[in-house]
Amino acid sequence: MPIPEEVTGEEIDKDVRQELQSLPKTLADDVARNLVMVARLIDEDPEGAYAYSRIALRLASRVAAVREAAGFAAYASQKYSEALAEFRAARRMTGNVDLWPVMADCERGLGRPEKALDMAGAPEVHKLDKAGQVEMRLVAAGARRDMGQLDAAIVTLQSPELASNSVQPWTARLRYAYADALLAVGREAEAREWFAKAVEADRDGSTDASDRLAELDGVEFTDALDDSEDGDAKLDAEDKTEDKAEAEAEAHAAAPGDAAEAGHKAEADED
Repeated sequence: MPIPEEVTGEEIDKDVRQELQSLPKTLADDVARNLVMVARLIDEDPEGAYAYSRIALRLASRVAAVREAAGFAAYASQKYSEALAEFRAARRMTGNVDLWPVMADCERGLGRPEKALDMAGAPEVHKLDKAGQVEMRLVAAGARRDMGQLDAAIVTLQSPELASNSVQPWTARLRYAYADALLAVGREAEAREWFAKAVEADRDGSTDASDRLAELDGVEFTDALDDSEDGDAKLDAEDKTEDKAEAEAEAHAAAPGDAAEAGHKAEADED
């Protein structure tokens, strides 16, 4: 697949670059450039990112960073079985537990929420940093909802991190998930409060909390262009009505033999 000339491969994280040093330089550069394309496309074009990840994987399948990138690209493309296989491979290579929450979420994607809950209670969770533990809580709550256990999902999300007033990278998503869970059981007033708190914490627009809040408040957004077009159409209709009235007046003022013709003209003008 084509890669823009300005992509050199130097853009990747230094830790990944260090992993690639085990490869011949030309090969390392090719892999790095493909990994850059994965990172660039994964949000806007997951399938494109997936295609580049497969090239990197074909070139350097024994590099943990490549397996991890391939896993995330597959995950973004909802290829959960493939993503899980890549994440497991990366974990075997590094012994790192950081991928544990996303691996559990892959189990959810495969229709196995019970397995995700088992992973949420595994010893690996205690080895995660705070961000990882919050992510694991989000996955566990999602699994509860998958199983129809809505009240349990709410309880799962109730935590010191949720109650904290400090804003962390995970705060907006945690508050949003809690608001959405409350709404699912009909606790609308509380849901509105937590969507509002999510908006306060969502500094980079990672959620649609503001839209959800507006929806609860009954706010409707209209397209200004559509309004303009509707207004023009209304004016055109009014002009046609006036033209018809003038034509009918002329028809009444004309001789009896010309009235029908004038009336037909008015109808033609209206058309």
